[in-house]
Amino acid sequence: MKLAMIPVLAMVLTGCGQQQAGEMAQQTPAERWYTRAQVDRGAPLFRENCAVCHGEEAQGLAEDWRQPLPDGSYPPPPLNGSAHAWHHPLRLLQRTIELGGAPVGGRMPAFGGKLDHDEQLAIIAWFQDKWSDEIYAVWYERSGLEPSVRRGP
Repeated sequence: MKLAMIPVLAMVLTGCGQQQAGEMAQQTPAERWYTRAQVDRGAPLFRENCAVCHGEEAQGLAEDWRQPLPDGSYPPPPLNGSAHAWHHPLRLLQRTIELGGAPVGGRMPAFGGKLDHDEQLAIIAWFQDKWSDEIYAVWYERSGLEPSVRRGP
């Protein structure tokens, strides 16, 4: 393991926030995995399907998304880079949209029957485009991209 990765891993293991992640990232990837066309396609899809719970700009709607609700579930988190979405690999983000939150005890509905794979990726592209270069770099270094992920149209 490269010595440069030790601070990034320490930050991930301690659950640091956006500001700390920005301070820890040493370098940003030259390109993001998605295209501008995917981001543009994802904007209306996000607003039609996700904004009611995650906010119009993916900022989240709950005052504190870390505090459980009376039923024990958690409020929908922000997806704009200020919560924990950047802790998850692309494949897990996509599976959460497809299968919903039930497999992990959440309440998010499944969108697999409503949104196809490319639409799901477009939504992720849209909210990841809101992430700072520092947050994206930490996500990229931590998660990497599966070889099957290619830049879209």
